[in-house]
Amino acid sequence: MSVTYDDSVGVEVSSDSFWEVGNYKRTVRRIDDGHRLCTDLMNCLHERARIEKAYAQQLTEWARRWRQLVDKGPQYGTVEKAWVAVMAEAEKVSELHLEVKASLMNEDFEKIKNWQKDAFHKQMMGGFKETKEAEDGFRKAQKPWAKKLKEVEAAKKAYHAACKEEKLAISRENNSRADPSLNPEQLKKLQDRVEKCKQDVLKSKEKYEKSLKELGQSTPQYMESMEQVFEQCQQFEEKRLRFFRDVLLEVQKHLDLSNMASYKNVYRDLEQSIKAADAVEDLRWFRANHGPGMSMNWPQFEEWSVDLNRTLSRKEKKKNADGVTLMGINQTGDQASQNKPSSVSSYEKTQSYPTDWSDDESNNPFSSTDANGDSNPFDEDTPSGTEVRVRALYDYEGQEHDELSFKAGDELTKIEDEDEQGWCKGRLDSGQVGLYPANYVEAIQ
Repeated sequence: MSVTYDDSVGVEVSSDSFWEVGNYKRTVRRIDDGHRLCTDLMNCLHERARIEKAYAQQLTEWARRWRQLVDKGPQYGTVEKAWVAVMAEAEKVSELHLEVKASLMNEDFEKIKNWQKDAFHKQMMGGFKETKEAEDGFRKAQKPWAKKLKEVEAAKKAYHAACKEEKLAISRENNSRADPSLNPEQLKKLQDRVEKCKQDVLKSKEKYEKSLKELGQSTPQYMESMEQVFEQCQQFEEKRLRFFRDVLLEVQKHLDLSNMASYKNVYRDLEQSIKAADAVEDLRWFRANHGPGMSMNWPQFEEWSVDLNRTLSRKEKKKNADGVTLMGINQTGDQASQNKPSSVSSYEKTQSYPTDWSDDESNNPFSSTDANGDSNPFDEDTPSGTEVRVRALYDYEGQEHDELSFKAGDELTKIEDEDEQGWCKGRLDSGQVGLYPANYVEAIQ
């Protein structure tokens, strides 16, 4: 182990033991570390609170966006409600995470802040009162023993130096005996030198042993005084450790949503909503409202009348919109009541289907044209209105020659607003102009 020195007492420190001079500083430094750890724990909780808030905001934004998409999309019936329940779960969980954030900051963070303020008292000259008291206590307890230790080190050094000098003197004397050039007087001086060195060794050894004895006698008192100050530091640290444990348990309670009744209720409600989805019921509803279960005004013989008009195709409605007002054939009261849907879905909110039928192929939007495309519904004058850029929400494959095809995420330009049948006219970036379902796109913000 490397040898270090404590400048305050000038005594060599030869080990890492607490009892060595100056090694109490680690215990003193622990007090300052306790204050810093309080700050670190507050920063830790503050950062977690920011994460909880950001997560809550992301959940809310996600739920809002997908609630709109599902509401505008083609999903219907009980499965639509189950899907929307997933967004409701996100909104409720978002609120719970905001509560977690509030608990971390308003309770746990403030508790640590107040404890730190009460436990550590700053001094005008810098540092903490508790640190200075511990430093002074250790220094006072160690000072007498350190003084005697310094005397021991000095005595040991003197003794070792005397031993070294004695060895050199004996070596010179032995060498001189083989040297014929030395006279008896010179040889006598060397012998006297050896004798003197031996006396010095005895004296320095005696002094060294005496100082060691005195040091040993003062050691019990030294240990008692040092341990007394150390125990005071231990008690201070014990308070901090117990406080940290208690506050971390509070943090655990605030973070553990699984033990909250409201959190359990969220997933109980979600499970019930999903299990309530009934494919058979949804298929029955679709059949009754958009399939063979719908009522129909089957063609019957009708006398000619100037007031009798037929449903126009999309193209003719556009051409005659300015000068002609026509009325469709009204259903009887019984037929109308039969056509009333039994439930509300995204189909009813966003899609419209023709209930009348015309045998005039030129006016029928579902009729085919020749292969050469001679019949182009967009040969009329350029439509009026403000052009708007829109983005596709879903894939759409045109079913007729006058309809556009696009993929979800594609952008196009709306050049005509939605008509009474739920269609808009638009233009792809390639220049192709055609119709598309209005509820398949959203305006680009």
